[in-house]
Amino acid sequence: MRIAVLGAGSLGTIAGAYIADGGQDVELIDVYQAHVDALNQSGAKITGTTDFEAKVKAITPDNMSGTYDLVLLLTKQLYNDSVLQGLLPFLGDQSVVLSLQNGIPEGKVGSIVGRERVIAGSVEFGATFIEPGVSSLTTEFNHFKKYAFQIGELNGEITDRIKQIKYILDLVGATHISENLVGTKWSKLLINNAFSGLSTALNTEYGGVLDHEVSIVSAAHIADETIKVGHANGVKFAKMNTFDIASLEMNSEDEMPERVQTLRTFMEPSRLLKASMLQDLEKERKTEIDYINGVVPRLAEGKGISTPYNDIVVKLVKQAEETQSVPTFDINIQFFEDLNKRKTV
Repeated sequence: MRIAVLGAGSLGTIAGAYIADGGQDVELIDVYQAHVDALNQSGAKITGTTDFEAKVKAITPDNMSGTYDLVLLLTKQLYNDSVLQGLLPFLGDQSVVLSLQNGIPEGKVGSIVGRERVIAGSVEFGATFIEPGVSSLTTEFNHFKKYAFQIGELNGEITDRIKQIKYILDLVGATHISENLVGTKWSKLLINNAFSGLSTALNTEYGGVLDHEVSIVSAAHIADETIKVGHANGVKFAKMNTFDIASLEMNSEDEMPERVQTLRTFMEPSRLLKASMLQDLEKERKTEIDYINGVVPRLAEGKGISTPYNDIVVKLVKQAEETQSVPTFDINIQFFEDLNKRKTV
């Protein structure tokens, strides 16, 4: 099987390194020439909660050739039109595009490459790009090895090709097949909303959200909004790492202490994670906020559900994009403190 990791950033570098070390024919594809050069010259180096190196083959997109049997899609949704159009010439009739992007991009991906080619997935570990050729694993290593990916056919079937892809991804870390792919993606969206979006709006790592009372309460509200909007759109949330994520929904503020404790326990292994959207702001790039927290208010329209916490996250991140700056925690936390006070009045 010929494999491509399309978008070999922090996550793609780790996935590609372990797949290559497992003896598979894999190419890491990225537009960052210095990164490609470093990968080819020195191999992929993984730091953080582990210490691992592997020889890999890396190329830029203009050097793609032949046909890829499996493509791990890890580019940002912002660029899906151009990225997927560029990929089309290198897909065969039986090729599979495994969408590992944040959010819920499968409809868009399928509209370009063909729905029959698409398998969806969720990355269950975090990473930070350090420098060309180097990626830092920010999820605790044993947790990473037990829960690296969830994947599934769009129709929920357990097919031979999904089993084959599981075998490949198991080289990275344990991969779980989901029969409720939509629910799996929404569960991951919830975590991204509550921690990636919020930590970006506050300019902190996930641990900074966990350790501050205002931010962890806000994260619980973001999760609650996401669940309510998901349910209103017919979503059945899938369990994540055996945890029933829909249990984070709240019926009253009295449930907040329990929800906060649950979130702190569940997210503790990811406290070192620095959101990729925050890294984008640091590099003065546009983020995927419209495809993360922005999904919730968009799908809440006409449902009679208010989404003030997701709304303010989107607003603050977009302000940072427009000013090409990074947020200030002590300033932006006040917006969430005000929301929390209004919730308890």
